[in-house]
Amino acid sequence: MRRSGLPRKRNNAKPDIGRVRKNRKALTYIEFADRYLEAIGYTEHGFRHCDIVSNTAYRILKELRYDEAVAGLAAAAGFLHDIGNMLGRGDHHRVGALLAKEILEEEGYDLRGIIKIMRAVVVHEEDEGVVPDEVAAALLIADKADVHRSRVRNPSMVKEDIHDRVNYAARESVLSVGPEKRTITLELTIDTGISQVMEYFEIFLARMTACRKAARALDCEFNLFINTIRMA
Repeated sequence: MRRSGLPRKRNNAKPDIGRVRKNRKALTYIEFADRYLEAIGYTEHGFRHCDIVSNTAYRILKELRYDEAVAGLAAAAGFLHDIGNMLGRGDHHRVGALLAKEILEEEGYDLRGIIKIMRAVVVHEEDEGVVPDEVAAALLIADKADVHRSRVRNPSMVKEDIHDRVNYAARESVLSVGPEKRTITLELTIDTGISQVMEYFEIFLARMTACRKAARALDCEFNLFINTIRMA
């Protein structure tokens, strides 16, 4: 007999990103993570960001012709990758991986899939070094590609904070995948009246280096264009 109040086991359930996106713990963790980041002045890391990263990671692998199961793991990793921020910014990727494990077990993911997602959540911080597989690679690229003015919480502060200024200057961000030539291309349209291109590089050079490394794990070349000019 199941004890009252304990979660019902779903060991026989088929993994489903739709259920992960409705999971009560996942939704609460994302909400509190974004509240904390708002309190310390960070850009938006809430449901908008999580949905975009999840959908983009899924799309990268599907357009590169990976199977549905692998793309689904990337989608789950994308949705959960920032939940560790609810306990603080430091080590949020490692904390998030452990919190994700609990959610994924509830939703019927097998251990091998859980491990892939946990590793991807850890590796999405670009200083972690090796990109171990396609799930981690897709998440890393999808996360770093979400550069846009809509992530800035307080536009009046863009003159004071270079991170907000660079994001606010990004009027358009388009990530495209070329499966035949094995290319992944990020095209940004930057308002140089708000932020100069050099400021973008000051903040995002390490992120673009990580994207190139992740693209190589997918046997792809990563390209960056800013205002139609190729930068990488």
